Amino acid sequence: MAEVNSNPFAYHVIRYIPNLIRDEWVNIGVVLHDPAAGKFRVRLIEEEAEYARVRRLHPAANESLLRGIAPLLEDTLGEHRGDLAEWIAKLDRTLSNAVQFSPQTGLLAEDLDAELDRLYTSHVAPPRPRTSVAGAAETRSGIRSGANQVFRIAGLWPKLERSVRVDQFTYSGDPLRLDYSYRRNGTQGFIHSLALTRDPAQAKVLAYTADAIRGRFEKTEFVAITEVEPHPEGNDRHKFVTGLFEKENIQIVPLSRLPAWAHQMRPQVH
Repeated sequence: MAEVNSNPFAYHVIRYIPNLIRDEWVNIGVVLHDPAAGKFRVRLIEEEAEYARVRRLHPAANESLLRGIAPLLEDTLGEHRGDLAEWIAKLDRTLSNAVQFSPQTGLLAEDLDAELDRLYTSHVAPPRPRTSVAGAAETRSGIRSGANQVFRIAGLWPKLERSVRVDQFTYSGDPLRLDYSYRRNGTQGFIHSLALTRDPAQAKVLAYTADAIRGRFEKTEFVAITEVEPHPEGNDRHKFVTGLFEKENIQIVPLSRLPAWAHQMRPQVH
């Protein structure tokens, strides 16, 4: 059947090759290009579990190099005005030989951000046993994928800006991107996924970012999407996150309650 709503995209998988002689690599990211719209998306490993996987596969991995790739890609992407091949060629001249790009692959897809999530899950994210649906949402990547589905079903997806850079609110070079933003009734809203169980320390990053953004807008609101409902009684990690977010006025919405939240918000968001 013809894919009437699909667009031609192109992508490269970003590889870390610690030893060129052995020709062994591990995938660490994806760059996706929409040539018709002139848009690019890049996603690299960011969670501690992902870095831990690289260390398991390559114990002598240069982690400083890996953590420094994202800011470099963001800087060059912001300056880039040419085609994908030109950008890749420039990066090949700039990056260490330990970081390389796979050959270009074409595909048809409807949405650039959704396709980036799919490619990242397929090519980069640590494989997970297919035990349960809940197990798939233990990481930020899994939470965000679940949120994408909810927002599409609720009709909220076209109204959201995705992958929002925060360096315009914090400091130049800040690599963080918030997952979504929106406007409703004169309020600027931001939504970000947070893995309570795996990486609660990221709550401090979100709280700091929220504080910086509030200094730039008259009215703001922040929502953290979590994989589970927090239970601060008897769980020190949950207690830390809920206490911090209550102080910073950041609403927590677990995936189980996200459909109702999205349904309520859809007529208000523009």
